[in-house]
Amino acid sequence: MTEAMDGSARRILTAMTLLACMGLAACATSSETATPPGLQPAAPAIAPPPPVEQASASVAPPRIGPKPNERFPVPDESQVKIAEKYQRQLVDYQTAYAPGTIVVDPANHFLYLVQGNGKALRYGVGVGAAGRGFSGETDLAWKQEWPRWRPTDAMIARAPQQYKKYEDGVEGGPTNPLGARALYLFKDGKDTYYRIHGTNQPSSIGKSVSAGCIRLLNSDIIDLYARARPGSKVVIL
Repeated sequence: MTEAMDGSARRILTAMTLLACMGLAACATSSETATPPGLQPAAPAIAPPPPVEQASASVAPPRIGPKPNERFPVPDESQVKIAEKYQRQLVDYQTAYAPGTIVVDPANHFLYLVQGNGKALRYGVGVGAAGRGFSGETDLAWKQEWPRWRPTDAMIARAPQQYKKYEDGVEGGPTNPLGARALYLFKDGKDTYYRIHGTNQPSSIGKSVSAGCIRLLNSDIIDLYARARPGSKVVIL
């Protein structure tokens, strides 16, 4: 009995340590694990995406219940207080960008999915250091459910005591800092290592935190993932 309890305690401690360490650079994923089969870091031009499905005016709130088709339980976000302006909603948004374009406004902690007719679906986001230091137009090259995470070689070289143990990567799941979904952004056919992803720290939404790129509530990234089309333009303001 004691050995079993000790084993459980060790597993809990390991999971807590993993969360603490990975949270320092959740977006940084090496091209070795970031690139799916058939898509190399120097990828050819991406075909235009199909027309975006318009969001209805009665957009579901960001809290969701159990999702039976998920590989892992979606973390409960119902107790997290999110300011109303950061909750998913359809808003007026005048822009020249085509419907389906994703526009990220890191300074104001918003992400817009352009819907056309002067509207956009707006999500609240948390912004990390990587999210504040990048701007420009990119392409949504591919997207992944419950993404795998691996620190970059540079991260491992810079802090081997912290990241060496994760050099083989960390499988997707509720404790993975990329959350339930990730969108991978390329520019001129090359990986930018910039990600739009979920989070296991929902209280970071609407805030500027120390690490990571652009993070959404898991319920929101699941919604955005279903709407976003590979090949879509992603603009970081």
